[in-house]
Amino acid sequence: MDESTVEAGGGLREGFAGQRMVVVPRPEVRAALARPVTGRLVVTDAGFFPHAARHGRSRPDGAREHVLLVCTDGAGWCRTPDGRFDVGAGDVVLVPARTPHEYAAAQGAPWTLWWLHVTGPDADELAAAARQAAGGPVSHLRDPTTTASLVSQVIDAVDDGTAGGFVRAAGAAWHALAHVVATGRRSPGPAPDPVERAVEHLRATAPRRTSVGALAAMVGLSTSQLGALFRAQVGTSPLQYQTGLRLARARVLLDTTDLPVAAVARACGYDDPLYFSRRFARTHGMSPTAYRARAV
Repeated sequence: MDESTVEAGGGLREGFAGQRMVVVPRPEVRAALARPVTGRLVVTDAGFFPHAARHGRSRPDGAREHVLLVCTDGAGWCRTPDGRFDVGAGDVVLVPARTPHEYAAAQGAPWTLWWLHVTGPDADELAAAARQAAGGPVSHLRDPTTTASLVSQVIDAVDDGTAGGFVRAAGAAWHALAHVVATGRRSPGPAPDPVERAVEHLRATAPRRTSVGALAAMVGLSTSQLGALFRAQVGTSPLQYQTGLRLARARVLLDTTDLPVAAVARACGYDDPLYFSRRFARTHGMSPTAYRARAV
């Protein structure tokens, strides 16, 4: 049963507003483990649960995969054979496969989680290294945004449902686990600026769009807080900034390739070529075709 449908007490629920979740059919997991690249690490499940009230899981026999939870807001707790641990913003929980465990969101301020399940030889080694570095199942990241951003990229890649998507998901998951290994001990000093972290994620994932709610959760702010800070520091909204990144990619493709306008639109994250053309013309004062034909 998937993460979103089970409460700490074992009852069923519908999920969480704004959540994203992908579950790979197990025959596809077995096929991926048999292929040369993904045979080292396969993502089997991944998701994003904002303000996940009453969320929790109890696995007396553990999970078949390694479980990674990244908390970017709120609080919760987890219990493993090592004991019971509080989990807060910036904390990461990594439970090795086949390890009995349970966890749940705090009642007053439920956590916002980015999570994934992974299996394979590389996942085994990274999970063991993360546990050794942290000395237990919970470690603290001075800045959890990088890891949350990588989990977000995992969700996008798995959601593609293609062999290439599985490879991209494996790469992002590998880097997420490696980041926990490398930076999982408590470190002094302030966390990087949240707007800088948001911009870094948007640039890393362009032209794919990230909702403002998900972006705010990633950097530990409300949507209104992020919007105000983003406008003050960048001079535009997060959504307009994303649009600018997508149209900048469009200009490069129009200038340097012979791709049809419809193909350029798809490469820039627009499924509707007509909408893309209107958006491009609104920004540049000319259609994509006219832009490509202009004298340079």
